Amino acid sequence: MSSPARHPLSVTVITLNAGDALRACLDSVRFADDIVVLDSGSTDQTAQIAASFGARLEQQPWLGFGRQKQRAVELARHEWILAIDADEQVSEALQASIVAALSAPQHRVYAMARCNRFLGRWLRHGEGYPDWNTRLFDRRHARWSDEAVHERVVADGDVGRLQGDLLHDSAQTLEHYLAKQDRYTTLAAQQIVAAGRHVTLTQLVFSPLVRFAKFYVVRGGFLDGIPGLIHIAIGCWTSFLKYAKAWASQRAGQG
Repeated sequence: MSSPARHPLSVTVITLNAGDALRACLDSVRFADDIVVLDSGSTDQTAQIAASFGARLEQQPWLGFGRQKQRAVELARHEWILAIDADEQVSEALQASIVAALSAPQHRVYAMARCNRFLGRWLRHGEGYPDWNTRLFDRRHARWSDEAVHERVVADGDVGRLQGDLLHDSAQTLEHYLAKQDRYTTLAAQQIVAAGRHVTLTQLVFSPLVRFAKFYVVRGGFLDGIPGLIHIAIGCWTSFLKYAKAWASQRAGQG
């Protein structure tokens, strides 16, 4: 029996020296009808790996996360988009759910639970799971926001939810993860300053404390053992750091 007809699907991935993770990512989306890899100047094996999976490699100087991902969407051949990162993989259960949704869409935009692997453990509690991400959408009804970091899909209607996990291997090493968070907090601080938001002592003090109480205690992050504790503690520190960097920038601007 033939499979039921479904809407064709384009997968979009943005890359920069993503060769270590890209192979597993692209292998997990072989069911797609079109794969766009939008690269911003890789010097590793990213191009060769993309070609080996039949993906279309396009080049674009870095625009910031939101605008870069939206550019990839614009380059896609089909209206339905699955946007994933190079260090993410579509699980078999999620693939089945995506195919079913495209066969008879009940929504124009869908979110999926992202399961984060951190320090060798898949986090199933706290802020690590379910980390709902809107990634499957009809581009006529949704688009990526313009934020340079913490970008999101903005939809013009209800967002459905899919079964199955998007698997995210969040860091190769703790050092790599910390370096990435340092870059993200700098970008987040720049956004705060650009928006003219005044940083308060309350934000500096209570933002990390509230975050810890919410994710470690209320949402059971303690059940993920030491990796869960470290993951949430770093999240609290980055919450403090983005406000500290924004405060320092604002103070320097007043000097």
